[in-house]
Amino acid sequence: MELEDLGQSAREGNVGRLFNETARHHGDALAVEHHGERVTHAELSDATAEFAGGLHDLGVKPGDSMLVYLPNRPEYLVASLGALKAGVVVSPVNPQYKRRELSYQMEDSDAAAVVTHPALRPIVEQACEETGREPVVITVDQRGEDDDHLFDEVRGEPTLVERDDEDVALLPYTSGTTGKPKGVRLTHSNFRAQMFSALAPPHSIDPTEVRSLIWLPLYHITGFTHTACQPLVRGGALYLRSAVQWDGVEAMEMIEKEGITHFVGVTAMYVDIVNSDDFGEYDLTSLEMAAEGGAKMSETVQREFEATAGVEMAEGYGLTETAGATHSQTGSTYGLKHGTVGQPLRMFDAKIVDEDGKDVPVGDEGELLVRGPSVMDGYHGMPDATDAAFTDDGYFRTGDVARRDTRNYYEIVDRKKHVIVSAGYNIYPSEVEELLAEHDDVAEAAVVGIDDERRNEIPVAYVVTVPDVEAGEDVTAEEIKEYSLERIAEYKHPREVRFVDELPRTTSGKIRKFKLEERYENEEDA
Repeated sequence: MELEDLGQSAREGNVGRLFNETARHHGDALAVEHHGERVTHAELSDATAEFAGGLHDLGVKPGDSMLVYLPNRPEYLVASLGALKAGVVVSPVNPQYKRRELSYQMEDSDAAAVVTHPALRPIVEQACEETGREPVVITVDQRGEDDDHLFDEVRGEPTLVERDDEDVALLPYTSGTTGKPKGVRLTHSNFRAQMFSALAPPHSIDPTEVRSLIWLPLYHITGFTHTACQPLVRGGALYLRSAVQWDGVEAMEMIEKEGITHFVGVTAMYVDIVNSDDFGEYDLTSLEMAAEGGAKMSETVQREFEATAGVEMAEGYGLTETAGATHSQTGSTYGLKHGTVGQPLRMFDAKIVDEDGKDVPVGDEGELLVRGPSVMDGYHGMPDATDAAFTDDGYFRTGDVARRDTRNYYEIVDRKKHVIVSAGYNIYPSEVEELLAEHDDVAEAAVVGIDDERRNEIPVAYVVTVPDVEAGEDVTAEEIKEYSLERIAEYKHPREVRFVDELPRTTSGKIRKFKLEERYENEEDA
Protein backbone atom coordinates (compact mmCIF):
# COMPACT_ATOMS: atom_id res chain seq x y z
CA MET A 1 0.00 0.00 0.00
CA GLU A 2 1.20 3.51 -0.82
CA LEU A 3 0.18 6.88 0.58
CA GLU A 4 -2.13 7.72 -2.33
CA ASP A 5 -4.09 4.51 -1.67
CA LEU A 6 -5.36 5.76 1.68
CA GLY A 7 -8.90 6.91 2.16
CA GLN A 8 -9.37 10.22 3.98
CA SER A 9 -10.75 8.47 7.08
CA ALA A 10 -7.41 6.71 7.64
CA ARG A 11 -5.51 10.01 7.69
CA GLU A 12 -6.87 11.08 11.07
CA GLY A 13 -8.30 9.67 14.28
CA ASN A 14 -7.63 6.09 15.34
CA VAL A 15 -4.34 4.89 13.84
CA GLY A 16 -5.65 1.32 13.92
CA ARG A 17 -7.69 2.19 10.84
CA LEU A 18 -4.46 2.17 8.81
CA PHE A 19 -4.14 -1.59 9.26
CA ASN A 20 -7.73 -2.06 8.05
CA GLU A 21 -6.72 -0.20 4.91
CA THR A 22 -3.81 -2.61 4.46
CA ALA A 23 -6.18 -5.57 4.68
CA ARG A 24 -8.49 -3.88 2.15
CA HIS A 25 -5.65 -3.62 -0.38
CA HIS A 26 -3.60 -6.74 0.47
CA GLY A 27 -5.95 -9.01 2.41
CA ASP A 28 -4.71 -12.28 0.91
CA ALA A 29 -1.02 -11.46 1.33
CA LEU A 30 1.02 -12.99 4.14
CA ALA A 31 1.23 -10.76 7.20
CA VAL A 32 2.98 -12.86 9.89
CA GLU A 33 4.97 -16.10 9.90
CA HIS A 34 5.95 -17.61 13.25
CA HIS A 35 7.57 -21.06 13.29
CA GLY A 36 5.33 -22.32 10.52
CA GLU A 37 2.15 -20.53 11.60
CA ARG A 38 1.03 -18.14 8.85
CA VAL A 39 -1.54 -15.33 9.06
CA THR A 40 -2.77 -13.12 6.22
CA HIS A 41 -3.50 -9.40 6.49
CA ALA A 42 -7.24 -10.06 6.33
CA GLU A 43 -6.98 -12.61 9.14
CA LEU A 44 -4.85 -10.24 11.22
CA SER A 45 -7.33 -7.40 10.67
CA ASP A 46 -10.26 -9.58 11.72
CA ALA A 47 -8.45 -10.93 14.80
CA THR A 48 -7.45 -7.47 16.01
CA ALA A 49 -10.96 -6.06 15.54
CA GLU A 50 -12.47 -8.99 17.45
CA PHE A 51 -9.87 -8.66 20.21
CA ALA A 52 -10.85 -4.97 20.51
CA GLY A 53 -14.47 -6.00 21.02
CA GLY A 54 -13.36 -8.64 23.52
CA LEU A 55 -11.51 -6.05 25.59
CA HIS A 56 -14.66 -3.94 25.81
CA ASP A 57 -16.65 -7.03 26.87
CA LEU A 58 -14.16 -7.50 29.73
CA GLY A 59 -14.73 -3.93 30.88
CA VAL A 60 -11.51 -2.46 29.49
CA LYS A 61 -12.61 0.94 28.22
CA PRO A 62 -11.24 3.47 25.72
CA GLY A 63 -8.55 5.49 27.49
CA ASP A 64 -7.61 2.64 29.83
CA SER A 65 -4.07 1.30 29.60
CA MET A 66 -3.05 -2.29 28.91
CA LEU A 67 0.36 -3.80 29.62
CA VAL A 68 1.71 -6.15 26.96
CA TYR A 69 4.12 -8.35 28.91
CA LEU A 70 5.01 -10.94 26.28
CA PRO A 71 7.97 -12.22 24.27
CA ASN A 72 7.90 -11.90 20.47
CA ARG A 73 4.95 -13.90 19.17
CA PRO A 74 1.87 -13.23 16.99
CA GLU A 75 -0.34 -12.53 20.02
CA TYR A 76 1.83 -9.50 20.77
CA LEU A 77 0.75 -7.91 17.50
CA VAL A 78 -2.91 -8.95 17.81
CA ALA A 79 -3.07 -7.56 21.37
CA SER A 80 -1.33 -4.30 20.50
CA LEU A 81 -3.20 -3.53 17.28
CA GLY A 82 -6.45 -4.74 18.83
CA ALA A 83 -5.98 -2.43 21.80
CA LEU A 84 -5.37 0.50 19.45
CA LYS A 85 -8.64 -0.27 17.67
CA ALA A 86 -10.37 -0.47 21.06
CA GLY A 87 -9.01 2.96 22.00
CA VAL A 88 -7.00 1.32 24.77
CA VAL A 89 -3.50 2.64 25.46
CA VAL A 90 -0.77 0.06 24.75
CA SER A 91 2.02 0.03 27.34
CA PRO A 92 4.74 -2.45 26.27
CA VAL A 93 6.75 -4.20 28.97
CA ASN A 94 10.15 -5.86 28.61
CA PRO A 95 9.51 -9.59 29.22
CA GLN A 96 12.81 -9.73 31.09
CA TYR A 97 11.44 -7.42 33.79
CA LYS A 98 11.12 -8.72 37.32
CA ARG A 99 8.67 -7.84 40.10
CA ARG A 100 9.98 -4.39 41.06
CA GLU A 101 10.15 -3.19 37.44
CA LEU A 102 6.72 -4.54 36.50
CA SER A 103 5.16 -3.20 39.71
CA TYR A 104 6.32 0.32 38.94
CA GLN A 105 4.96 0.30 35.40
CA MET A 106 1.70 -1.36 36.44
CA GLU A 107 1.03 1.29 39.06
CA ASP A 108 2.32 4.32 37.19
CA SER A 109 0.34 3.49 34.04
CA ASP A 110 -2.79 2.68 36.06
CA ALA A 111 -3.04 -0.55 34.08
CA ALA A 112 -6.55 -1.94 33.65
CA ALA A 113 -5.35 -5.10 31.87
CA VAL A 114 -2.25 -7.21 31.35
CA VAL A 115 -1.60 -9.58 28.45
CA THR A 116 1.06 -12.09 29.43
CA HIS A 117 2.47 -15.61 29.13
CA PRO A 118 2.02 -18.41 31.71
CA ALA A 119 5.78 -18.41 32.35
CA LEU A 120 5.56 -14.73 33.35
CA ARG A 121 2.28 -15.07 35.26
CA PRO A 122 3.95 -15.50 38.70
CA ILE A 123 5.70 -12.14 38.27
CA VAL A 124 2.37 -10.54 37.37
CA GLU A 125 0.91 -11.99 40.56
CA GLN A 126 3.79 -10.59 42.61
CA ALA A 127 3.28 -7.15 41.05
CA CYS A 128 -0.46 -7.27 41.74
CA GLU A 129 0.19 -8.14 45.38
CA GLU A 130 2.76 -5.38 45.73
CA THR A 131 0.63 -2.69 44.13
CA GLY A 132 -2.76 -3.86 45.37
CA ARG A 133 -4.09 -3.66 41.81
CA GLU A 134 -6.45 -6.17 40.20
CA PRO A 135 -6.11 -5.74 36.42
CA VAL A 136 -7.83 -8.02 33.95
CA VAL A 137 -5.23 -10.71 33.19
CA ILE A 138 -5.17 -12.33 29.74
CA THR A 139 -2.76 -15.22 29.16
CA VAL A 140 -1.66 -16.87 25.93
CA ASP A 141 -1.55 -20.67 25.44
CA GLN A 142 -3.19 -21.49 28.78
CA ARG A 143 -4.75 -19.81 31.80
CA GLY A 144 -2.24 -18.89 34.45
CA GLU A 145 -4.86 -18.62 37.21
CA ASP A 146 -8.54 -19.53 37.42
CA ASP A 147 -9.66 -15.92 37.02
CA ASP A 148 -7.46 -15.33 33.97
CA HIS A 149 -8.89 -15.03 30.48
CA LEU A 150 -7.49 -17.19 27.69
CA PHE A 151 -6.21 -15.00 24.88
CA ASP A 152 -7.97 -16.92 22.10
CA GLU A 153 -11.30 -16.51 23.92
CA VAL A 154 -11.04 -12.72 24.19
CA ARG A 155 -13.16 -12.07 21.14
CA GLY A 156 -16.17 -9.84 20.67
CA GLU A 157 -18.02 -7.80 18.10
CA PRO A 158 -15.49 -6.37 15.60
CA THR A 159 -14.68 -2.92 16.93
CA LEU A 160 -12.88 0.26 15.99
CA VAL A 161 -13.67 3.23 18.22
CA GLU A 162 -13.22 6.84 17.26
CA ARG A 163 -10.22 8.56 18.79
CA ASP A 164 -8.89 12.07 18.46
CA ASP A 165 -5.48 12.56 16.88
CA GLU A 166 -4.12 13.77 20.22
CA ASP A 167 -5.43 10.85 22.30
CA VAL A 168 -2.62 8.66 23.62
CA ALA A 169 -2.08 5.44 21.67
CA LEU A 170 1.16 4.08 23.14
CA LEU A 171 2.76 4.45 26.56
CA PRO A 172 6.25 2.90 26.43
CA TYR A 173 8.54 3.53 29.37
CA THR A 174 12.07 4.86 29.14
CA SER A 175 14.52 5.11 31.99
CA GLY A 176 16.57 8.22 32.62
CA THR A 177 19.99 8.90 34.03
CA THR A 178 18.28 9.81 37.32
CA GLY A 179 14.92 9.08 38.86
CA LYS A 180 12.19 6.62 37.93
CA PRO A 181 11.35 5.42 34.41
CA LYS A 182 9.14 7.81 32.49
CA GLY A 183 6.04 6.89 30.52
CA VAL A 184 6.24 8.38 27.02
CA ARG A 185 2.89 9.62 25.76
CA LEU A 186 2.73 8.83 22.03
CA THR A 187 -0.52 9.90 20.40
CA HIS A 188 -2.40 8.39 17.48
CA SER A 189 -1.07 11.31 15.43
CA ASN A 190 2.53 10.65 16.56
CA PHE A 191 2.37 6.99 15.58
CA ARG A 192 0.61 7.72 12.29
CA ALA A 193 3.42 10.09 11.31
CA GLN A 194 5.94 7.25 11.62
CA MET A 195 3.65 4.94 9.61
CA PHE A 196 3.35 7.58 6.88
CA SER A 197 7.15 7.85 6.70
CA ALA A 198 7.14 4.22 5.50
CA LEU A 199 4.50 4.96 2.87
CA ALA A 200 5.79 8.22 1.49
CA PRO A 201 9.26 7.53 -0.01
CA PRO A 202 9.78 5.60 -3.26
CA HIS A 203 10.54 1.91 -2.75
CA SER A 204 12.55 -0.46 -4.88
CA ILE A 205 10.21 -3.43 -4.41
CA ASP A 206 6.46 -4.01 -4.37
CA PRO A 207 4.88 -3.69 -0.88
CA THR A 208 3.81 -7.34 -0.74
CA GLU A 209 7.36 -8.45 -1.52
CA VAL A 210 8.68 -6.90 1.71
CA ARG A 211 9.74 -9.68 4.10
CA SER A 212 10.99 -8.37 7.44
CA LEU A 213 12.95 -10.69 9.73
CA ILE A 214 12.24 -9.69 13.34
CA TRP A 215 14.60 -10.65 16.11
CA LEU A 216 14.56 -7.29 17.85
CA PRO A 217 12.14 -7.22 20.81
CA LEU A 218 8.70 -5.88 19.98
CA TYR A 219 8.50 -4.02 23.29
CA HIS A 220 11.26 -1.73 21.96
CA ILE A 221 10.18 1.20 19.79
CA THR A 222 12.50 0.16 16.93
CA GLY A 223 11.22 -3.40 16.93
CA PHE A 224 7.56 -2.40 17.10
CA THR A 225 7.62 0.59 14.77
CA HIS A 226 10.25 -0.15 12.16
CA THR A 227 10.62 -3.92 11.93
CA ALA A 228 6.93 -4.73 12.50
CA CYS A 229 4.31 -2.02 11.97
CA GLN A 230 5.90 -0.18 9.05
CA PRO A 231 6.28 -3.32 6.90
CA LEU A 232 2.80 -4.46 7.96
CA VAL A 233 1.08 -1.22 7.03
CA ARG A 234 2.60 -1.37 3.54
CA GLY A 235 1.34 -4.91 3.02
CA GLY A 236 4.57 -6.79 3.73
CA ALA A 237 5.21 -9.91 5.79
CA LEU A 238 6.86 -10.35 9.18
CA TYR A 239 8.98 -13.37 10.04
CA LEU A 240 8.82 -13.31 13.82
CA ARG A 241 11.33 -14.89 16.20
CA SER A 242 12.01 -14.63 19.92
CA ALA A 243 14.39 -11.85 20.88
CA VAL A 244 15.81 -13.92 23.75
CA GLN A 245 16.72 -16.87 21.50
CA TRP A 246 18.93 -15.12 18.96
CA ASP A 247 20.78 -17.47 16.63
CA GLY A 248 22.97 -16.00 13.89
CA VAL A 249 23.05 -19.20 11.86
CA GLU A 250 19.27 -19.56 11.98
CA ALA A 251 19.00 -15.94 10.86
CA MET A 252 21.17 -16.61 7.82
CA GLU A 253 19.19 -19.77 7.05
CA MET A 254 15.95 -17.80 7.13
CA ILE A 255 17.29 -14.99 4.97
CA GLU A 256 18.21 -17.53 2.29
CA LYS A 257 15.16 -19.79 2.60
CA GLU A 258 12.46 -17.09 2.89
CA GLY A 259 14.09 -14.47 0.68
CA ILE A 260 14.16 -11.94 3.52
CA THR A 261 14.36 -8.38 2.19
CA HIS A 262 14.60 -6.35 5.43
CA PHE A 263 16.65 -7.01 8.55
CA VAL A 264 17.33 -4.62 11.42
CA GLY A 265 19.73 -5.74 14.12
CA VAL A 266 22.05 -4.51 16.82
CA THR A 267 25.83 -4.63 16.63
CA ALA A 268 26.08 -7.93 18.54
CA MET A 269 23.87 -9.68 15.95
CA TYR A 270 26.06 -8.67 13.04
CA VAL A 271 29.19 -9.61 14.99
CA ASP A 272 27.73 -13.08 15.60
CA ILE A 273 26.83 -13.50 11.93
CA VAL A 274 30.23 -12.41 10.61
CA ASN A 275 32.14 -14.44 13.21
CA SER A 276 30.13 -17.60 12.51
CA ASP A 277 31.94 -20.49 10.84
CA ASP A 278 28.95 -20.65 8.48
CA PHE A 279 29.23 -17.04 7.32
CA GLY A 280 29.58 -17.09 3.55
CA GLU A 281 27.79 -20.43 3.23
CA TYR A 282 24.35 -18.83 2.92
CA ASP A 283 22.94 -16.63 0.17
CA LEU A 284 22.05 -13.30 1.78
CA THR A 285 21.60 -11.34 -1.44
CA SER A 286 17.81 -11.14 -1.13
CA LEU A 287 18.37 -8.35 1.40
CA GLU A 288 17.25 -4.97 0.09
CA MET A 289 17.89 -3.29 3.43
CA ALA A 290 20.14 -4.17 6.36
CA ALA A 291 20.16 -1.71 9.21
CA GLU A 292 21.84 -1.37 12.58
CA GLY A 293 21.25 0.81 15.59
CA GLY A 294 22.09 1.17 19.25
CA ALA A 295 25.86 1.53 18.91
CA LYS A 296 28.45 2.25 16.25
CA MET A 297 29.32 -0.74 14.14
CA SER A 298 32.90 -1.95 13.73
CA GLU A 299 34.00 -0.96 10.22
CA THR A 300 35.62 -4.37 9.76
CA VAL A 301 32.39 -6.20 10.60
CA GLN A 302 30.41 -3.83 8.41
CA ARG A 303 32.67 -4.30 5.39
CA GLU A 304 32.65 -8.09 5.73
CA PHE A 305 28.86 -8.24 5.99
CA GLU A 306 28.32 -5.87 3.07
CA ALA A 307 30.74 -7.75 0.84
CA THR A 308 29.01 -11.08 1.46
CA ALA A 309 25.39 -9.92 1.56
CA GLY A 310 25.74 -7.54 -1.36
CA VAL A 311 23.84 -4.78 0.43
CA GLU A 312 25.05 -1.62 2.13
CA MET A 313 24.34 -1.44 5.83
CA ALA A 314 22.34 1.61 6.88
CA GLU A 315 22.29 3.34 10.24
CA GLY A 316 19.64 5.58 11.68
CA TYR A 317 18.77 7.47 14.81
CA GLY A 318 15.64 7.85 16.88
CA LEU A 319 14.26 7.69 20.39
CA THR A 320 11.27 6.32 22.23
CA GLU A 321 10.20 9.96 22.61
CA THR A 322 10.08 10.34 18.82
CA ALA A 323 8.15 7.09 18.19
CA GLY A 324 11.07 5.88 16.08
CA ALA A 325 13.52 7.33 13.61
CA THR A 326 14.27 11.00 13.16
CA HIS A 327 17.34 10.44 10.94
CA SER A 328 18.20 7.72 8.45
CA GLN A 329 20.83 6.96 5.84
CA THR A 330 18.11 5.27 3.80
CA GLY A 331 16.59 7.88 1.52
CA SER A 332 19.28 10.48 2.24
CA THR A 333 19.99 12.76 -0.72
CA TYR A 334 23.52 11.55 -1.43
CA GLY A 335 23.05 7.95 -0.37
CA LEU A 336 24.66 6.16 2.54
CA LYS A 337 27.55 7.79 4.36
CA HIS A 338 29.04 5.39 6.88
CA GLY A 339 29.81 6.73 10.31
CA THR A 340 26.72 8.96 10.20
CA VAL A 341 23.04 8.40 10.93
CA GLY A 342 22.13 10.08 7.66
CA GLN A 343 19.97 13.13 7.15
CA PRO A 344 16.80 14.11 9.04
CA LEU A 345 13.66 12.47 7.72
CA ARG A 346 11.70 14.99 5.71
CA MET A 347 9.07 15.41 8.44
CA PHE A 348 11.71 16.50 10.99
CA ASP A 349 13.54 19.70 11.75
CA ALA A 350 16.88 19.13 13.45
CA LYS A 351 19.59 21.41 14.73
CA ILE A 352 22.65 21.32 16.94
CA VAL A 353 23.05 23.90 19.68
CA ASP A 354 25.55 24.95 22.31
CA GLU A 355 24.92 25.23 26.05
CA ASP A 356 23.23 28.60 25.49
CA GLY A 357 20.83 27.15 22.93
CA LYS A 358 22.51 28.85 19.97
CA ASP A 359 23.11 27.02 16.69
CA VAL A 360 26.69 25.82 16.30
CA PRO A 361 28.62 26.05 13.00
CA VAL A 362 28.78 23.09 10.64
CA GLY A 363 31.30 20.57 11.96
CA ASP A 364 31.06 21.71 15.59
CA GLU A 365 29.62 19.53 18.34
CA GLY A 366 26.55 20.32 20.42
CA GLU A 367 23.28 18.91 21.64
CA LEU A 368 20.95 17.50 19.00
CA LEU A 369 17.44 18.98 19.03
CA VAL A 370 14.57 17.63 16.93
CA ARG A 371 11.06 18.80 16.10
CA GLY A 372 8.41 16.95 14.11
CA PRO A 373 4.97 15.31 14.10
CA SER A 374 6.03 12.05 15.77
CA VAL A 375 7.63 13.72 18.82
CA MET A 376 5.81 12.70 22.00
CA ASP A 377 3.03 14.62 23.66
CA GLY A 378 5.03 14.51 26.91
CA TYR A 379 5.94 12.33 29.88
CA HIS A 380 3.06 10.67 31.69
CA GLY A 381 2.28 12.44 34.95
CA MET A 382 5.55 14.39 34.86
CA PRO A 383 4.83 17.99 33.79
CA ASP A 384 8.16 19.32 35.06
CA ALA A 385 10.12 16.67 33.14
CA THR A 386 8.04 17.43 30.05
CA ASP A 387 8.72 21.15 30.30
CA ALA A 388 12.44 20.50 30.74
CA ALA A 389 12.51 18.24 27.68
CA PHE A 390 11.37 20.93 25.24
CA THR A 391 12.68 24.32 24.19
CA ASP A 392 10.41 27.35 24.07
CA ASP A 393 10.02 26.90 20.30
CA GLY A 394 9.04 23.23 20.54
CA TYR A 395 12.29 21.36 19.88
CA PHE A 396 12.87 18.17 21.86
CA ARG A 397 16.19 18.02 23.68
CA THR A 398 17.65 14.60 22.87
CA GLY A 399 20.54 14.92 25.31
CA ASP A 400 22.82 13.43 22.66
CA VAL A 401 25.93 15.17 21.37
CA ALA A 402 26.14 15.37 17.59
CA ARG A 403 27.68 17.24 14.67
CA ARG A 404 26.71 17.64 11.04
CA ASP A 405 28.60 18.12 7.80
CA THR A 406 28.09 20.45 4.87
CA ARG A 407 25.67 17.95 3.25
CA ASN A 408 23.52 17.85 6.40
CA TYR A 409 24.54 14.32 7.42
CA TYR A 410 24.49 13.94 11.19
CA GLU A 411 26.94 12.01 13.34
CA ILE A 412 26.22 11.05 16.94
CA VAL A 413 29.50 11.55 18.78
CA ASP A 414 28.39 10.92 22.35
CA ARG A 415 25.26 9.58 23.94
CA LYS A 416 23.22 10.59 26.91
CA LYS A 417 25.37 10.98 29.96
CA HIS A 418 26.20 7.72 31.73
CA VAL A 419 23.96 5.47 29.60
CA ILE A 420 25.47 2.03 28.97
CA VAL A 421 24.50 0.46 25.63
CA SER A 422 24.91 -3.32 25.84
CA ALA A 423 23.86 -5.44 22.83
CA GLY A 424 21.31 -2.77 21.90
CA TYR A 425 19.83 -2.45 25.38
CA ASN A 426 20.04 0.85 27.25
CA ILE A 427 21.18 0.39 30.85
CA TYR A 428 20.90 3.34 33.21
CA PRO A 429 23.49 2.99 35.98
CA SER A 430 21.37 4.94 38.47
CA GLU A 431 18.72 2.19 38.42
CA VAL A 432 21.27 -0.56 39.10
CA GLU A 433 23.07 1.55 41.73
CA GLU A 434 19.79 2.18 43.53
CA LEU A 435 19.11 -1.56 43.66
CA LEU A 436 22.61 -2.42 44.90
CA ALA A 437 22.32 0.19 47.65
CA GLU A 438 19.32 -1.74 49.01
CA HIS A 439 21.53 -4.75 49.75
CA ASP A 440 22.16 -4.99 53.49
CA ASP A 441 25.92 -5.30 53.03
CA VAL A 442 26.35 -2.47 50.51
CA ALA A 443 27.06 1.11 51.59
CA GLU A 444 27.18 2.51 48.07
CA ALA A 445 27.90 1.45 44.51
CA ALA A 446 28.84 2.93 41.16
CA VAL A 447 28.16 1.22 37.83
CA VAL A 448 30.21 1.98 34.71
CA GLY A 449 30.23 0.73 31.14
CA ILE A 450 33.31 -1.19 30.01
CA ASP A 451 34.08 -1.82 26.34
CA ASP A 452 33.17 -5.27 25.07
CA GLU A 453 33.87 -6.56 21.55
CA ARG A 454 30.52 -8.32 21.12
CA ARG A 455 28.07 -6.41 23.30
CA ASN A 456 29.64 -2.96 22.79
CA GLU A 457 29.70 -2.43 26.56
CA ILE A 458 29.03 -4.39 29.73
CA PRO A 459 28.02 -3.00 33.15
CA VAL A 460 30.61 -3.34 35.91
CA ALA A 461 29.82 -2.43 39.52
CA TYR A 462 32.25 -0.96 42.02
CA VAL A 463 30.92 -1.62 45.52
CA VAL A 464 31.76 -0.22 48.97
CA THR A 465 30.57 -2.45 51.81
CA VAL A 466 29.06 -1.23 55.08
CA PRO A 467 31.32 -1.10 58.16
CA ASP A 468 32.20 -4.46 59.70
CA VAL A 469 31.37 -6.37 56.51
CA GLU A 470 34.44 -7.93 54.93
CA ALA A 471 34.32 -7.96 51.14
CA GLY A 472 35.02 -11.40 49.72
CA GLU A 473 34.26 -13.11 53.03
CA ASP A 474 31.02 -11.77 54.54
CA VAL A 475 29.72 -10.92 51.07
CA THR A 476 31.05 -12.04 47.70
CA ALA A 477 30.87 -10.66 44.18
CA GLU A 478 28.78 -13.65 43.11
CA GLU A 479 26.25 -12.96 45.87
CA ILE A 480 25.91 -9.36 44.69
CA LYS A 481 25.41 -10.47 41.09
CA GLU A 482 22.82 -13.05 42.11
CA TYR A 483 21.01 -10.41 44.17
CA SER A 484 20.77 -8.26 41.05
CA LEU A 485 19.70 -11.11 38.79
CA GLU A 486 16.78 -11.93 41.07
CA ARG A 487 15.43 -8.37 41.04
CA ILE A 488 16.04 -6.72 37.67
CA ALA A 489 16.14 -7.78 34.03
CA GLU A 490 19.09 -10.02 33.26
CA TYR A 491 20.71 -7.67 30.75
CA LYS A 492 20.99 -4.96 33.44
CA HIS A 493 22.87 -6.95 36.07
CA PRO A 494 26.59 -6.21 36.57
CA ARG A 495 28.73 -8.71 34.68
CA GLU A 496 31.47 -8.03 37.19
CA VAL A 497 31.48 -6.77 40.78
CA ARG A 498 34.65 -5.26 42.22
CA PHE A 499 34.98 -4.14 45.82
CA VAL A 500 36.70 -0.87 46.72
CA ASP A 501 37.30 0.96 49.98
CA GLU A 502 35.87 4.19 48.59
CA LEU A 503 34.60 5.70 45.36
CA PRO A 504 36.54 8.52 43.70
CA ARG A 505 34.72 11.84 44.04
CA THR A 506 34.95 15.46 43.02
CA THR A 507 35.27 18.16 45.66
CA SER A 508 31.47 18.60 45.44
CA GLY A 509 30.94 14.91 46.18
CA LYS A 510 30.04 13.62 42.70
CA ILE A 511 31.43 10.22 41.75
CA ARG A 512 34.15 10.46 39.10
CA LYS A 513 33.15 7.50 36.97
CA PHE A 514 35.88 8.04 34.42
CA LYS A 515 38.35 7.25 37.22
CA LEU A 516 36.66 3.89 37.73
CA GLU A 517 36.84 3.21 34.00
CA GLU A 518 40.57 4.04 34.05
CA ARG A 519 41.03 1.84 37.10
CA TYR A 520 39.37 -1.09 35.32
CA GLU A 521 41.67 -0.72 32.32
CA ASN A 522 44.75 -0.50 34.55
CA GLU A 523 43.72 -3.58 36.53
CA GLU A 524 43.18 -5.53 33.31
CA ASP A 525 46.58 -4.49 31.94
CA ALA A 526 48.39 -5.35 35.16
